[in-house]
Amino acid sequence: MALFPGSRRRLGVVTAVSAVLAGSLVAFPSTRASAVSPDIVISQVYGGGGNSGAPYTHDYIELYNRGATTVSLSGWSVQYASSTGSSWQVTALSGSLAPGRYHLVREGAGAGAGQALPTPDTTGTIAMSATTGKVALRTTTTALTCATGCATQTNVRDFAGYGSGASSYEGSGPAPTLSNTTAALRGAAGQTDSDINSADFAAGSPTPRNSASGGGTGGTRIRDIQGRAHRSPLNGQQTQAVPGVVTAVTTNGFWMQDPSPDTDPATSEGIFVFTSSAPGRQAGDSVTVTGTVSEFRPGGTGGTDNLTTTRIGSPTVTLVSTGAAQPAATLVGSGGRVPPAKVIDNDATGDVETSGTFDATTDGIDFWESLEGMRVRLDNAPVVGPRNDFGEIPVVPAGSTVRTTRGGIAIQSDDFNPERVIVDDVLATTPAADVGDTLSGSVTGVLDYSFGNFKLLPGSSPVVTDGGRTPETTQAAAAGELSVATFNVENLDPADPQSKFDALAAVIVNNLRSPDLIALEEIQDNDGPANSTTVAADQTLNKLAAAVSAAGGPAYSWRQINPTDDADGGEPGGNIRVAFLYRTDRGLSFTDRAGGTATAATTVSNVGGQPQLSFSPGRVDPQNSAFGSSRKPLAGEFTWNGRRVFVIANHFNSKGGDDPLFGHIQPPVRSSETQRHQQATIVRDFVDDIRAVDPNAAIVVLGDLNDFEFSQTTSILTAGGALTDLPATLPTAERYTYVFDGNSQVLDHILISPSLAATAYAYDVLHVNSEFAAQISDHDPQVVRLPLP
Repeated sequence: MALFPGSRRRLGVVTAVSAVLAGSLVAFPSTRASAVSPDIVISQVYGGGGNSGAPYTHDYIELYNRGATTVSLSGWSVQYASSTGSSWQVTALSGSLAPGRYHLVREGAGAGAGQALPTPDTTGTIAMSATTGKVALRTTTTALTCATGCATQTNVRDFAGYGSGASSYEGSGPAPTLSNTTAALRGAAGQTDSDINSADFAAGSPTPRNSASGGGTGGTRIRDIQGRAHRSPLNGQQTQAVPGVVTAVTTNGFWMQDPSPDTDPATSEGIFVFTSSAPGRQAGDSVTVTGTVSEFRPGGTGGTDNLTTTRIGSPTVTLVSTGAAQPAATLVGSGGRVPPAKVIDNDATGDVETSGTFDATTDGIDFWESLEGMRVRLDNAPVVGPRNDFGEIPVVPAGSTVRTTRGGIAIQSDDFNPERVIVDDVLATTPAADVGDTLSGSVTGVLDYSFGNFKLLPGSSPVVTDGGRTPETTQAAAAGELSVATFNVENLDPADPQSKFDALAAVIVNNLRSPDLIALEEIQDNDGPANSTTVAADQTLNKLAAAVSAAGGPAYSWRQINPTDDADGGEPGGNIRVAFLYRTDRGLSFTDRAGGTATAATTVSNVGGQPQLSFSPGRVDPQNSAFGSSRKPLAGEFTWNGRRVFVIANHFNSKGGDDPLFGHIQPPVRSSETQRHQQATIVRDFVDDIRAVDPNAAIVVLGDLNDFEFSQTTSILTAGGALTDLPATLPTAERYTYVFDGNSQVLDHILISPSLAATAYAYDVLHVNSEFAAQISDHDPQVVRLPLP
């Protein structure tokens, strides 16, 4: 039991924090009723019990806990004296009083009729005046001896003088004179306390409530609002005097949490109070909030796939006390609540907000929902995604599995990592962090949701411990090995700073070791995102080739086909496309065959028993609707030391428009897949055309396919052994080329034909970008070394 010395105005300032955080019972000695009560008040006084016309047989005193902490009544008492008397009668109390609950003290009975009171929580025998008198709530059982000034006596927790004859009362006047049929009723179901009896009490019909009465309009708790669901069962309803302790404050509201939680982990004890402007509150304020429960879907018209967050709007906020201890933060991870490791949701019928199912034990989306608005703690959380430009750091609780070899967390066909959570900078700055780092010690904040993810908003900046990860470097190709790479250079155009070109060149020369051939994705036109009619990209490619030479690399040539203006998707005006960057000093040459245009399709012919492209470079079926507003594949015919090699560079339709993993539609609908499946079918047919002429043709299909190694897109390309997808040959912990929201995943691929797959090739994904906050592209390059002597 923790003891809180001092006046009631300072009751929240404590050193024995653990008792409050654990929801312990707290006793408060040596206090006076000279300040607004932070918790227990006298909420009703009735002295006409059993008198003529009385509705009840007994007098009673009702108490109410308007605070946010369960309070022990052991050693406390209610006391009564006549209107001008100094002789006080005492009824000892026991038990405890939870926030928002009542405690009914039955006193003496009159001689008349009336109905019985609800079952009392405490029973006394005091005969009280029906019209005027004095009632004190004391934190001791020692009787008062005063006639006046009683409200300010030591150990008086609350005081009510009623009737015009009362010689002592709080403030400027007593509560109204009562009768056999009226009681003194404290306003707002017990919440009102200005320390002025005449203002706080009104005369009205007696409505006695005991601890089992559910708290009436003052008994709604945050957990009742949140419920076991993604949407509040009280959505749209007005709630009265919901108690809580302010845990965090932002520009348009604050979060508060009930420091006396129930035992159901599926119901959140925290909530956001939307004030629309600066709320004028600070952490540690004990408050009650009256307002309207609503569901807010973040993201506006662009966020229709997001979950809603529950809030109280149009609030009236009553300050109960300041300096209250913060409610205990829920530890997530080893030693605390452990989130589901594989399942985001497996029992919804399309929409988790209306499905009627909620399982915080097995469904990750329900697990995090059950903590919405609450204080959450992560200890030594591993960083699984780099801090992005929005200040977000993806992490997982300590002890999470399916980690990559470099400290990330990889997706699998049946596991999209529901244990992930985003540490965001809404309330405090977040430091730079890379995959493999650790947020050292404890990171504590409120749990929020926005932009498709649950987010932990710490109140202070986390401390990062460097995991020591450095960019990877591959082995240079040996004589007789053809090295082929793919690299998404992320919207590269001549207006980008020279530093970006130099950094890309350094990766090509030092990390990729100057491959013979690189398929580049997201090469923009010469004026970048300026929405002109420019489509040429010679300046972009020449600037990159020059940077490679300046970095000590070989002279690279390039081939590409200018697209039709604004027809290939991507950043508006940028006209992104795929291109070949290649060197000729090691035995590789490009076979130029004129005629390829933005709309002309290259085809495969049988020339003397050998496959040959009609156009090289040439686009693969560019007018097919499958490539509408998307990049068209670029096919090229190369020769490596006399052997013909066919290369098809791709940048398939993006995942834009797919449902988020933690959206309200479950399982998420990946609508963008349809177009990628069509694109993959066309490319696969093109590969089949080549192999129909020469089953042993050397074919490399590569690029940013925007889909996983286990996706149907990849399966279409590899069906029947037509191609081998090299990312799928890696161990699970190494299968990733991209990190999104902390999920390490494959989007970029190199696929090779059977004749190449039969060689002793070497394949390498180089993690130089996706894991690092300082990145020149969001994709990692990859390279295969093909032994073709």
